[in-house]
Amino acid sequence: MNYLAIVGTNSKVSTNRMLLQFMKEHFKEEAQIELFEIKDLPVFYEADEDQVPQEVEALSGKIRQADGVIIATPEYDHTITASLKSVLEWISYTSQALTDKPVLIVGASHGSLGSSRAQAHLRQILDSPELAARIMPSSEFLLGRSQAAFNAGGTLVYEDKVEELDEIFREFVLFTDLITKLLSEKSVIKKAKKFAWQTQEA
Repeated sequence: MNYLAIVGTNSKVSTNRMLLQFMKEHFKEEAQIELFEIKDLPVFYEADEDQVPQEVEALSGKIRQADGVIIATPEYDHTITASLKSVLEWISYTSQALTDKPVLIVGASHGSLGSSRAQAHLRQILDSPELAARIMPSSEFLLGRSQAAFNAGGTLVYEDKVEELDEIFREFVLFTDLITKLLSEKSVIKKAKKFAWQTQEA
């Protein structure tokens, strides 16, 4: 499997980035995981079709080419970061590249809850009509007390969390395979959706 792992923050130091880096190394025999940083993407604005930033187009291309997407989100004020929300707005407004794309949500936080509220909010956003991602159901990877979760070499030291992550990732690989087969076997090709903001009447 080929996965794109999105670091859901523009912070220079983040345990969510460390979590994805650990996953990339830990699961290297099972999948190729490419990390993507959102810190260089501009804040969302309603750009004309020929004025979409190259960074946004590059991200859309990477999402399309990937078998699935992994998003690691911290929790700021009970929700996701403004930078991650901006990225999702770019995708929904332009390429809609996340439509039908298998997505796994993980998250780390300094507190004990492990970004649970942010993950729930992210699920709602990804389920919106303009994004319409295929979010893996009944799955939460919540890494609390994340400042002490990694050793100097970047290894996740909480053994119970490593076991939990192993199980969730194996399920995501199966989920990705199932979604890929489901989409390939569709007998009716749906027409591209048009949203209100894409029409002159909006």
